[in-house]
Amino acid sequence: MIWQVPVNLKQIHDQGRDYPWPRPDCCMRCRNWRVWGHGFVSRYFDEFDEALLLKCYRCPLCGCVITVRPASHFPRIRSSRQTIFSHLQQRISRGRWPPSPLARSCLRHWLNNLRRRIMAHLTSLWGLGVLAGFEELLLRGQIPVARVS
Repeated sequence: MIWQVPVNLKQIHDQGRDYPWPRPDCCMRCRNWRVWGHGFVSRYFDEFDEALLLKCYRCPLCGCVITVRPASHFPRIRSSRQTIFSHLQQRISRGRWPPSPLARSCLRHWLNNLRRRIMAHLTSLWGLGVLAGFEELLLRGQIPVARVS
């Protein structure tokens, strides 16, 4: 299970395992009050060359493993929400991608996946535009640039 919390990736990078991680009040699956530390997992983010260590917790009752994830990033995506939105915004408004160290194939996947998701879930709002569809999908609790499942 992924638990998104506001954390500073730069501080995580600098402090490593010594970063003061927030602790969940209870298990998110069974609501057991006791949650134990379960080590760290390495995850890559576009802003850093090496993997960062993210904290994991485990519920001894149901066995659920809770992984802390930055709230600024979508699950399973290395780039921040703001980076994704700003790149899409510049592409749509100017007709070309902004200068970026990100791979063009990744940027195209974001745009194509967003369009597919809008067509699949927001057919009545398609006329409002792609960026409005991005915002509406966020409000509905979906990842706008993920593949349509």
